[in-house]
This record gives sequence, C-alpha cells and structure tokens, in this order.
Amino acid sequence: MPPFVLLGFAILSEVIATTALKSVEGFTRLGPSLIVVGGYSLAFYLLSQVLDHIAVGTAYAVWAGGGIVLVALAAWAVYGQRPDAAGFFGIGLIVAGVLVLNLVSDTSAH
Repeated sequence: MPPFVLLGFAILSEVIATTALKSVEGFTRLGPSLIVVGGYSLAFYLLSQVLDHIAVGTAYAVWAGGGIVLVALAAWAVYGQRPDAAGFFGIGLIVAGVLVLNLVSDTSAH
C-alpha cells in the first residue's frame, strides 16, 4: 500500500481515537476506552510503517495537520464544538503549511 495511503489510515485511526476520548469518562466506560486504546495503537503502528518511506518531519506534519483539521470537524459534527473565525483561520494556516511542505519543500525526501 502506498505510504501516504497508510498515513491517511493512521490519521483516520487517530482521529477516531481522539474523538472517542471525550466519552471515556476517566477510562471508566469500556466501549469508548477500547476505541481509544485500539485507535491509538493502530495509528502508531501504521505511522511506524510509513516512516520507512516518508521523512519523519514530513510524516508528522501531515499527521498533525490532518489530525487537527479532522478532529476539529469531528468535534463539530459529534459534539457541536464549532470553531470560531480565528479557529478556522488557524486551521487554514495549518493546511497551508502542510501543502507547502509537501508541494514546494525538499524536506519530504526520505
């Protein structure tokens, strides 16, 4: 599987785990707790596989940027936590930074 596809699955797994984290109630609820532990475990396993093909700085920038955007959207959809204008602007800057890193910079070389 292509490394950026694996990275996408790692990000998705981390987003699911992070979104479920609000529901664990101090890890006293089994279902959400299993989602969190399983999601983060899968996310880090997949990220470790990606690092054989993508520079760690690039992989982490994409991971962090993608995670921030998707967690913000998930928090809005699931918990009604809508970002304000400054939040949207900041998220846009993060996306712009990830795009510059991947499309313009030479730092993405392994």
